[in-house]
Amino acid sequence: QVQLVESGGGSVQTGGSLTLACAASGATGSINVIAWFRQAPGNEREGIASLYTGGGGTVYAEFVRGRFTISRDNAENIIYLQMSELKPEDTAMYYCAAARLFLRPGAVRSTISPTDFIYWGQGTQVTVSS
Repeated sequence: QVQLVESGGGSVQTGGSLTLACAASGATGSINVIAWFRQAPGNEREGIASLYTGGGGTVYAEFVRGRFTISRDNAENIIYLQMSELKPEDTAMYYCAAARLFLRPGAVRSTISPTDFIYWGQGTQVTVSS
């Protein structure tokens, strides 16, 4: 089992920045990808960014490319999501998730689908006001 705990959410104005953190614990050696998702009321959960723990490869959704950065602190088993140039449409509950995907060494999956992930945190709310 892997436990994930998100933190860092809050309220900011348009154009502001926030950094979310996802602390992973438990059987972290059993996973090879951690991702951030978000879900706004009435919307489906959508993938934002993923990071592959083996080779460090990253994948981003087009709608956050250039504004959000996923990174990790290996020593602390923490995955970060740095968010800048925030917009009201970024308002959502943000979740981190983890999985073990069966891929060739160094390969990444170009999509970030919630159905690929089995471990989920409880989420942290991000609200962007105009």
